[in-house]
Amino acid sequence: MKLLVSVARQRLTLFADNGEVLREYPVSTAGAGVGEISGSFQTPRGQHLIRAKIGAGQPANTVFVRRRPTGEIWTPELAEQFPGRDWILTRILWLSGCEAGRNRHGCVDTMHRYIYIHGTPDVTDMTTPGSHGCVRMRNTDLIELFDLVPCYTPVEITED
Repeated sequence: MKLLVSVARQRLTLFADNGEVLREYPVSTAGAGVGEISGSFQTPRGQHLIRAKIGAGQPANTVFVRRRPTGEIWTPELAEQFPGRDWILTRILWLSGCEAGRNRHGCVDTMHRYIYIHGTPDVTDMTTPGSHGCVRMRNTDLIELFDLVPCYTPVEITED
């Protein structure tokens, strides 16, 4: 299996080993565009892999901070209490770059930048870039994807 994230299309596609499209999902990448530099709040391009899967068995809308469930479940009321919070919900697929100097090591290291594929409130627009660098997905889509892909699944992030 392989994942392809198209920033231009705001789509994540899951491919079988033979190239067959198994699933396609809407996503939201970084509002600041693409880039690899730490602190840029941009989505890193290139070849990655899923280094860790976090949140198996947690309820939909579980709130995560620093990859740990906080005990909160996202609701519109909770969102009103914390305006502007970057919600990381439901599951986390933590990405690691595979290309030294581009998205691995030094100031461009995807994993050290804490770049994830993660859930987001269902009210989040999935047609427009808006994350702080991560790839946001609808919670039901993420739960499905999380159960389909193992750790070390390749993930390519492209601008096209």
